[in-house]
Amino acid sequence: MSASLSRSTKRIAVLAVALSSALVAAGCTSNDPATTPAASTQQASNAVSDNDAPGKKVVIGFSGPAADHGWLAAVNNSALAEAKKYSDIELKAAEGTNDASAQIAQIETFINDKVDAIVLLPTDGAALTEIATKAMQAGIPVINVDREFSSPFAARATILGDNYGMGVSAGTYACKIVKDKNLTNPVIAEIAGIDALPLTQDRSKGFADALKACNQTVDNRVAAEFTVESGEKQASNLLQAAPKIDVLWNHDDDQGVGVMAALDQANRHEMAFIGGAGSANAMRWIQEGKMEATVIYPPTQAADGIKLARLIAQNKGLSDLVQVEVPNRVVLNAPVVTKENVEQYLPLGFES
Repeated sequence: MSASLSRSTKRIAVLAVALSSALVAAGCTSNDPATTPAASTQQASNAVSDNDAPGKKVVIGFSGPAADHGWLAAVNNSALAEAKKYSDIELKAAEGTNDASAQIAQIETFINDKVDAIVLLPTDGAALTEIATKAMQAGIPVINVDREFSSPFAARATILGDNYGMGVSAGTYACKIVKDKNLTNPVIAEIAGIDALPLTQDRSKGFADALKACNQTVDNRVAAEFTVESGEKQASNLLQAAPKIDVLWNHDDDQGVGVMAALDQANRHEMAFIGGAGSANAMRWIQEGKMEATVIYPPTQAADGIKLARLIAQNKGLSDLVQVEVPNRVVLNAPVVTKENVEQYLPLGFES
């Protein structure tokens, strides 16, 4: 990811957070905040500060998931890479794990080591809530990434991708395809992730809600498990059930490798194929004309968490905001990557 693109993307998301009453950027919103002379004078020292300049040395503990999925590996790698950019960060990175008990032990160690901040992508938000709250009570700010805790007292700041927004982006783009191709009675299909997960439910709801704008519904739907194997199996089942598909949305580009294999094997490329998450191979398929689009679910969330942890530990705010403190909640945008903008987003893509 280029530094300028990363900075621009995060500024858009953070400005949207600051300007909404709920501090949530649910869509693509860009605003130029008006600054009164009084406010400008009052906050001048904060607004013109260079937050990237070296400051007080801070120790940040990072605990993330096992890298058993392309997106999750990118999450961990982006956090490590971001920390290396700052001479005033000492990063203590725990080994990635999908075991909640092991992750609880990692946070206990961070608390005992008296780190200055903790960045945590919990394997299970509810299971890690108690230990995160304990860290907060010990005076250690916790930055919660991607999977939310079950208590607002467990985190100083939360940074999230927009799962519902992913569905909305995919559904809105599907409606555009229906309109542009002047399709009558189009067949719209969906390959979801694990149905028991709230993130999958949010993505499906966003997709269904957005399709209402063009009076469409999902005609055929299957659920996979975010793996290549499950993507191929469920896509094969879907293709057998639906002899014709006009638009297909697959929630996850890692399982999309299996979906594409099934499409190739069945020689079924009549549909506009939309992906999710933003892998590099999906973007290359877009360039090759094998895929219509993919919807970004940023793997940079943990990297953003590192940056926020550093600012909070150094008692700084965001220099792009009038507000002197880091917001409590940031929700990143879910843009659609197409052949028109794929060159811009390809450097952001992760390898599946």
